[in-house]
Amino acid sequence: MAFVDELTIKTSAGNGGDGVVRWRHERGKALSGPSGGNGGRGGDVYAIGVRDIGILSQQRYQKEFNAENGETGKKNSMHGKDGEDFYIKLPVGSVITNTATNKKEQLLTEGETIFLLRGGHGGYGNEHFKSSTNTTPKESTPGKAGERGVFFVELELVVDAGFIGLPNAGKSSLLNALTNARAQVGSYQFTTLDPNLGDFYGFILADIPGLIEGASEGRGLGHKFLRHIKRTKLLIHCISFERDAILDTYKTIRNEIEAYDTDLAKKKEIVVLTKTDVVSPEEVQKGLKKMKKVNSDVFSVSIIDDESIKEFQKALTGVLKDEN
Repeated sequence: MAFVDELTIKTSAGNGGDGVVRWRHERGKALSGPSGGNGGRGGDVYAIGVRDIGILSQQRYQKEFNAENGETGKKNSMHGKDGEDFYIKLPVGSVITNTATNKKEQLLTEGETIFLLRGGHGGYGNEHFKSSTNTTPKESTPGKAGERGVFFVELELVVDAGFIGLPNAGKSSLLNALTNARAQVGSYQFTTLDPNLGDFYGFILADIPGLIEGASEGRGLGHKFLRHIKRTKLLIHCISFERDAILDTYKTIRNEIEAYDTDLAKKKEIVVLTKTDVVSPEEVQKGLKKMKKVNSDVFSVSIIDDESIKEFQKALTGVLKDEN
């Protein structure tokens, strides 16, 4: 099933039930007074956070999300039952925008609820209108319509660490080597079109879609990439030794992040020089020395070198524990 991180949802709160005209019947008296009950209130609509980033994929074919209508009033002064509230399940990290008002809400924790739409009030039955001057009221009122709305849902992943870097920097391969993920890998740009997730000793790692120069202006996968690192605690910046100018490559990514959001540039970052098997050990050491001038946390790995993977696993575990 394709990963979905944007969705437009049409939803309606429940309508209030109608009030009714009914009469009390007692022995010897055909009409002993009004007994029409009020209609029940329509159900409200809420969003609720769940830890399932695939939930939007399941919901994209559902045309509408509706709360239950209130029941009509009943005889013998019995009110109609209130409609059930409806909870739309959305992944933690969702930003919900009311398209009519442009108001934004965010779901940041599992089980958190956000009120979206109010159900309509139930109508009044004829007993409501009884008074000393109106002992046999024949009037009732209909229930009010529930609120309706259209909401745009945009997912911003909440993960412990996100792999960033230019296309083909080895992010997906490294994620697969560190976790039980099965991210697609290939020798062409934008192999990763959607984020892949993996479990690393209880920490969630994400392989974020590749970035190119100009992404902050929407080029390439642009904002799709940058949006998903807004709530990432740690950035793992991957740079491949297949590129000659690794320092320039690093600066390209940093410039795009700063241009998009200066707060992103302040996040904790480590640098991983990947594909060390394509250069000599001397070149690896030169690259490490060069990168440590701009970032003190620099590592080198090759997915075909188990020892380098184990060393990086140990170092990454320590960094993630410090950050949490």
